[in-house]
Amino acid sequence: MLNLSLYPMLHPSLLLQPMGKRGRGMVTTEPLDAGLIIEIAPVIVMDLNDRALIDQTLLHDYIFEWGENKNQCAMALGHIPMYNHSSNSNCEYFMDFENETIFVKTVRKIDVEEELTINYNGDWDNHAPVWFTVEQV
Repeated sequence: MLNLSLYPMLHPSLLLQPMGKRGRGMVTTEPLDAGLIIEIAPVIVMDLNDRALIDQTLLHDYIFEWGENKNQCAMALGHIPMYNHSSNSNCEYFMDFENETIFVKTVRKIDVEEELTINYNGDWDNHAPVWFTVEQV
């Protein structure tokens, strides 16, 4: 899918910062253009037996369904678990099953100190409710 050698693993302007009730989140120290890949992170792929065990832990909220048939799960490394949810996200994530990576790409121009968000539904413009509300975080 991607030629991973062409991209840094993490854009140098990204920072992890406290976000109040939202816990920690990712922000940028410089403007970012739309369509920019800002992070590529490896994943640890596991089977559904492992998923049953993970679902009994806090890590349940941080794993992704994985594979063309969603018959596996994956734990993303890097900063991927730190992107907060928004149904009006400014970034989108993509799963590269072949390279066992997830990458994050901006979907619009992002201003300095703006929080970088992804839609946990997997599609940046999917406005369906997620399993929690942002106010609960």
